Amino acid sequence: MPASIHPPALALLNAYQRDFPLEPEPFAEISARQGKSAGEVLECFRRAQESGLLSRIGPVFAPGRAGASTLAALAVPPQDLERVAEIVSAYPEVNHNYAREHRYNLWFVVTAAEAAALARVLDELRRQTGLPLLDLPMIEGYHIDLGFDLAEAGVKRRLVVDGVPGRPDPLDTPARALLGALQAGLPLVPRPFELIAARLGSTEQAVLAQLRAWLANGLIKRFGVVVRHHELGFAANAMVVWNVADGEAGERGRALATLPWVTLCYRRPRRLPDWPHNLFSMIHGRDRATVLAQVEEAAQSCGLAANERAVLFSTRRFKQRGAYYQVAEAGHA
Repeated sequence: MPASIHPPALALLNAYQRDFPLEPEPFAEISARQGKSAGEVLECFRRAQESGLLSRIGPVFAPGRAGASTLAALAVPPQDLERVAEIVSAYPEVNHNYAREHRYNLWFVVTAAEAAALARVLDELRRQTGLPLLDLPMIEGYHIDLGFDLAEAGVKRRLVVDGVPGRPDPLDTPARALLGALQAGLPLVPRPFELIAARLGSTEQAVLAQLRAWLANGLIKRFGVVVRHHELGFAANAMVVWNVADGEAGERGRALATLPWVTLCYRRPRRLPDWPHNLFSMIHGRDRATVLAQVEEAAQSCGLAANERAVLFSTRRFKQRGAYYQVAEAGHA
């Protein structure tokens, strides 16, 4: 853990990665539980956000329910990586954009309100970059809730087996507006839901009722703190991909999802002949050697020792923020 992180701040970030109070004065509610003043709690969250430890406080949506999304990759000539990454990151629909150690060296997540809008962005990126693009939407999820246990060198052990992504929920215009207002996270003020409601011409009660309903029906997987793993000392970020028989992918994926160091696990399509891997897992560790040892242990314990695999460590983070399912209509350069 970086020395600059004070234990009280760490405890606060850790405790509210889920189950953040959906109440008119959430920070006062937290202060009552923590034995601090509401001002102290707010200041702690503000400092964490200013220092880069806290990405946002807000919803994490279930795959496929709030809109369409995919993982995409480009094989970029090394001398062009910076330029192409800048093109990709300029799209508001792109929320994560990382360089990784592989021939396919630029990996990014794209989200949109609907499949047609997602396809348009991918087509524009193909045209702008002049490069073939791997489009790898999730087929089945085994563990996709990225919640770190910040007090340990692992993650919160809450197994989340998501199955096949859902279809987008039919959201009316006010619901879409609320979704858009939450994308960047809650404003760090005493009554954040009141401020959001005022911006939307709604009421605090209506906003809270909608959020509680989305949490109850599964559109929102969790509502709470979203941290930045690298700033918290998780500097070795590896995407580990496996070539597994389709009929075995579910069993192997569920086995991987039980391992305490696997933070994400899902099945995606192959794109032959360029991309033979169909089982994806993520490990966020503190150092490279530990992660490689965990990959080997995963292979042995999950029946994957004989399967072809690749370990794609991230080498640079070009962009990281929450998914934007609602973006302003605008052309891209």
